[in-house]
Parts: sequence; structure tokens; C-alpha cells
Amino acid sequence: MAGKRQARLNEQFRREIVSILRTQVRDPRIGLPTVTGVEVTPDLWMAKVFVRPDPTGGGEGLLEGLRAASPYIRAQLGQVLAIRRIPELRFQVDRTQEAASRIHALLAEALADRPEADVAEEAEGTEDAEGAAADAAEDAEEVGPAQSESGAVSDVGSGEETPS
Repeated sequence: MAGKRQARLNEQFRREIVSILRTQVRDPRIGLPTVTGVEVTPDLWMAKVFVRPDPTGGGEGLLEGLRAASPYIRAQLGQVLAIRRIPELRFQVDRTQEAASRIHALLAEALADRPEADVAEEAEGTEDAEGAAADAAEDAEEVGPAQSESGAVSDVGSGEETPS
């Protein structure tokens, strides 16, 4: 499958699964999970559905409830989607937010351990680099027409060459 088609299918599956979970599935173990993404295999044999539990209801029994509701969800997807085969649904807890918060905490801890003099020096170095980039952009604007190796003069802004 082409990349764009794959992305459209993933998003369409995500939207339809969210709709089915919110309006038709009444298993108390499921609650209202957040479907963060769906990855459908190119041959439409399997779809990984990434979910996060409802923050208010906890996640106890979420995957068991989703696995139990999987045949019903597939049947509903078959009625809604006009594709030849509805893939097998495999539900997984999405842990990307937990990993991102862990990385953020590690970075905050690493920055807190550094002496403040090093942090101030880096901030000054960043400002100098930003200033140099701004100066280079201003110089490029002031240059005006450029002359190529063939002797033709080109206006930098328009990209057109005129023979000299």
C-alpha cells in the first residue's frame, strides 16, 4: 500500500473505533479510553490499536474488556467501512506519554545538577548564535543582484537572469 493510503486507513480506523467505543460498547471494564493511534498492516491482516485508559476510571481490566469486545468492534467496522477485509484488532496500552514524562524528568534533573555559571554561559552562546544568523540574513537582503559565472545578472529575489 502507498504511504498516504496507509495513513488514511490508520486514521479512518482510529475514528471509527473511537465512535464504536463511545456509542455502542457498554463494558464497564473499558470505560472511555483514549485511542491514540492505529497501525494497520499493509495486507489488512492485523491492526494494532494503541489505547490509554480513562484518567478518571483507571485501567484495571481495560485490555481484557477490549479483547472481549474485539469481535463486536470488527463486525461494526465491517458495516461502516467499505474494504474487503477487516483486520484482526490487537489492543495495546500506549506508553509514549509515560516515556516522554520520564525523559522530561531526567532532563530536568540533569539541568538542575549543572552549575548555574555553565547554564548562563550557554544562554549567552545561544544569543550570539541567533544574532549572527540574523546579521547574515540582513546582509543577504542588502546584497541585491548577484552575478553568475556566465556573466548574467540575476535578481536574488525573483530568480530571473538577464544577460549583461
